[in-house]
Amino acid sequence: MFDYKKIMDERTLLDPIPTTVPKDFPHTDEVPEGCHVIDGLSDDWGHYVDIHTDVHYASRDGRDLKMIILEPRLHFGASDQEMAQPRKWPCVAYIQGSAFHEQWLWNNISRHIRLAEKGYVVAIIQYRPSEVSPFPAQMQDAKTGIRFLKKNADEYHIDVDHMAVAGDSSGGHTALMAGFTGDTEPDTDLYSDYSAEVNCIVDVYGPTVFSLMNYYESSQNHYDPESPEGFEIGQKNVLENLELAAKTIPMNYLSKDRKTPPTLIIHGSRDMLVPFNQSCQLYNYMKEMGKEVEFYKLNNANHGCLGFDNDTVLNIVLEFLNKHI
Repeated sequence: MFDYKKIMDERTLLDPIPTTVPKDFPHTDEVPEGCHVIDGLSDDWGHYVDIHTDVHYASRDGRDLKMIILEPRLHFGASDQEMAQPRKWPCVAYIQGSAFHEQWLWNNISRHIRLAEKGYVVAIIQYRPSEVSPFPAQMQDAKTGIRFLKKNADEYHIDVDHMAVAGDSSGGHTALMAGFTGDTEPDTDLYSDYSAEVNCIVDVYGPTVFSLMNYYESSQNHYDPESPEGFEIGQKNVLENLELAAKTIPMNYLSKDRKTPPTLIIHGSRDMLVPFNQSCQLYNYMKEMGKEVEFYKLNNANHGCLGFDNDTVLNIVLEFLNKHI
């Protein structure tokens, strides 16, 4: 039986110490035999992260569109001076890939948390699935989400002058379309008092030219009406509707006389779902147009796995964002 009364008899009952500041609280020198003592540790993962779920930003085609917002906050124990300073964080509006169908917004949450820990608000934006609303609904929803974030910047401590749009797979395509078009068509007028323009774009293995996808190695059909790309143009055969499919090509929205946000492209060399050449087509055309673009090929990486979840790739993204956002 644990004899707690013996301790009560040996010690004096203490009053609480009236402080909320860790450095003002006394250090204890008590070390039981066999206890391991570690000195000099600090919280070096980065910021704490608050997660706001089910943030409603629009209603379209009978659907409530939502986003998840990851907001950095200072560590407990930050100095009074740090705590007193108004906080505004740069923001990455992220479009989760889903083959243009229903998204699972939590899919890459571990990557997003790492980015938020580094001091970025990350807003994961839901779009209408293609079977409900085909192109250009997804890019329109992305731009509406960006405007919503700017409208509500104070609530989520967003620096509206420092925003990026990013996405993977079909979300990468959507991010390119939203970033390339900004406040131009195809667009909507919801929150039209705010701009959808961003400072930079991160495209991770996004498709770019639907009609060319099966001219390169792939594990699936990309032109059948039931394919993701077929659904995106209204459940039609891509190769039989080339003019309609051409409207989905991000490069067709570039012009030499309109400024284009600097763009980062990342793609795996063994991508089974979106051929690596799709990013080559984008990169080569942007270079031809004199646009600022960086391209990283991850040798032997697949479609978002086997090479993407590591500090090397995270630091490539962070370096790009820190430079351009």
